[in-house]
Amino acid sequence: MTAATASSSESEADARHGAVQARVIVVTYNPGETVAAFVESVRSATTSRPVEIVMVDNGSVDGAPQAVAATGNARLIETGRNLGYGAAANVGARGADAEWLVICNPDLEWHPGALDALLAATERWPAAAAFGPTILEPDGAIYPSARALPSLRTGVGHALFSRLWPSNPWTRRYRGATDGRERIAGWLSGSCLAVRREAFEAIGGFDERYFMFFEDVDLGRRLGAAGYASVYVPAATVTHLGGHSWRARPEPMIGAHHSSAAQYLAQRYSAWYQTPVRLALRAGLAVRRCAQVHRARRNQHLDAEEPERCPRPG
Repeated sequence: MTAATASSSESEADARHGAVQARVIVVTYNPGETVAAFVESVRSATTSRPVEIVMVDNGSVDGAPQAVAATGNARLIETGRNLGYGAAANVGARGADAEWLVICNPDLEWHPGALDALLAATERWPAAAAFGPTILEPDGAIYPSARALPSLRTGVGHALFSRLWPSNPWTRRYRGATDGRERIAGWLSGSCLAVRREAFEAIGGFDERYFMFFEDVDLGRRLGAAGYASVYVPAATVTHLGGHSWRARPEPMIGAHHSSAAQYLAQRYSAWYQTPVRLALRAGLAVRRCAQVHRARRNQHLDAEEPERCPRPG
């Protein structure tokens, strides 16, 4: 692994006025123009707290992270290859002295004062270790980013009925309330997440067996098992522009999502007598993955490609 860094004049100036309170870690992979906009939005997201920005690049070839690093507004760590999201975030956390790690996708825009609001909530919940903001879709809709840990019943109900019957009770229970209340959640979206550094280090950071997706679910589960709460902070707001590096071809991401879901459920239902449950879940996820790939191809007019064959359960 190689690491190249560009000094941050802003971070050095902050350090002269007080210790850095948060390290903002942004994981990049061909982020295009989004990473420059992300870094710029961080500048308006906090006016009272010294922060540093660290980009961890997973082998981009578009030159965007290097261009941002050259401005001196962020530090760059180049991994040399695509480690996956959680593993790259772990790299970015190494050597941090700040109390808080703020782990983000590059295709986020912080609203003014949002980082201040997120970190202010940590003072109201001293026993909690993870804090997540309101995440808006590009059209202004609230993304359900603070959810319950998936159980067998809620997971199956949500998977089967979320599209055809969005208000079904399993989906409502899994996604949690979005009524503006600050509350405890089972897990928070890893697209924008503040984690107490000591707690993050105590549980070993992200499980690097998850290449992408479900590493945040697993982190919330392990933080909870260690006695730490995860808190949703609606007063802090970011907008998630969504998947710049893979928007053109979503099939690999759909596959990765379902593979990670199968891995998480296999870990959660790992007893020998739960083998039939694991097999049934894996078969169901394979069918669901195939259906989503076909839907994505149809939406993007990719039907001319050879269709993927859906596996038969069992």
